[in-house]
Amino acid sequence: MTGPRATIRVQAEPFDAAAESAALTAGRRDLGAVVTFTGLCRDEDGRLAALEIEHYPGMAEAEIARVAAQAEARWPLGGLCIIHRHGLIAPGDPIVLVVTASRHRAAAFEAACFLMDYLKTSAPFWKKEHFADGTAGDWVAAKAADEAAAGRWDREG
Repeated sequence: MTGPRATIRVQAEPFDAAAESAALTAGRRDLGAVVTFTGLCRDEDGRLAALEIEHYPGMAEAEIARVAAQAEARWPLGGLCIIHRHGLIAPGDPIVLVVTASRHRAAAFEAACFLMDYLKTSAPFWKKEHFADGTAGDWVAAKAADEAAAGRWDREG
């Protein structure tokens, strides 16, 4: 369903989660569930000044659309929105938004979890920490727990 009911954007600007959800459901009477997930930048106990997120323009959107199509094939979704930011993100600011809509809650929840697991582990984004003391950290490595969470979709597929 990567057509008129799907929104996929990669952008530097902040997003309005409530407005995106409202746009997805405006005039709809066929939906029974909307799941919204907003991922925020943590301050890592006061150590982090910003998180720098890079992507490959065009490739990132295409890859997200490919995985969105997998979610749409797997669950009966009536709407989908994925927005991922790039650039310098300050602690407390939103990084990612996933909104899924369906007739029933299970499909909306499962599709949102599937999409976030993908975005967290395999989407073509690179993150670098910038610390409050003015130093730049390393590029953030994948976490084993995130990989394990994403692996469940292969087993449940």
